Amino acid sequence: MKTISSVVENYIKSKPFLLNSLAQGIINLTSLARIMVPELEKELGKDIKQGAIVMSLKRLSEELDFKINRKISKVLMNIGEITVRSSLSDFAFVVSDTLLENQGKLISEINKHQDVFYTSSRGVNEMNIIISTSYSHLVENFFSLEKQTLHLENLSSITVKLPQDNISVPGVYYYIFQKLAWEGIVIHEVISTTNEFTIIVSDEQIDVAFKVVKDLKSIQE
Repeated sequence: MKTISSVVENYIKSKPFLLNSLAQGIINLTSLARIMVPELEKELGKDIKQGAIVMSLKRLSEELDFKINRKISKVLMNIGEITVRSSLSDFAFVVSDTLLENQGKLISEINKHQDVFYTSSRGVNEMNIIISTSYSHLVENFFSLEKQTLHLENLSSITVKLPQDNISVPGVYYYIFQKLAWEGIVIHEVISTTNEFTIIVSDEQIDVAFKVVKDLKSIQE
């Protein structure tokens, strides 16, 4: 059976940015309740008093602990090395029978150079390669017969080393990417390993993105 409390909770949970604003105490609950009334009345099929929604919001803020979880805070405060790289290019290719063979040739060649940045990720239907722009001609050479779906330049990367306990704490990546999205950062690619992740953004947004990531280390519980 649907109750006012349950529909209020579902409404808030479906809007991450709204939840984050409530956590920071920057939303007037009365004004929010007024906005929510029509949708909640439609959901319940009956009239709802604005005061009842306000009470549910107050109760929900306490039960769900809108403020950042202490475990997440601990992980973020223990973020390790943050590395920034610029002058990168991003390629995407459709997965084919010859893709891995050509990737092997590319890796053999770039292993001869110590100053090159290279990373790749493969999905079900496509593979991405991110490489120092000065070596992008190697990708164009070895993958000339592959079907290319994307080629972007003027990109930068931020690589973050996370503490080992990040794998046992839910919500770490959610919180990080929420902060980036809040600042309007467009993430072109995400590459991650067990205790490290790299985001690819445009050169124009690298300074803001770096500040967001750097400031995570000073987050308060």
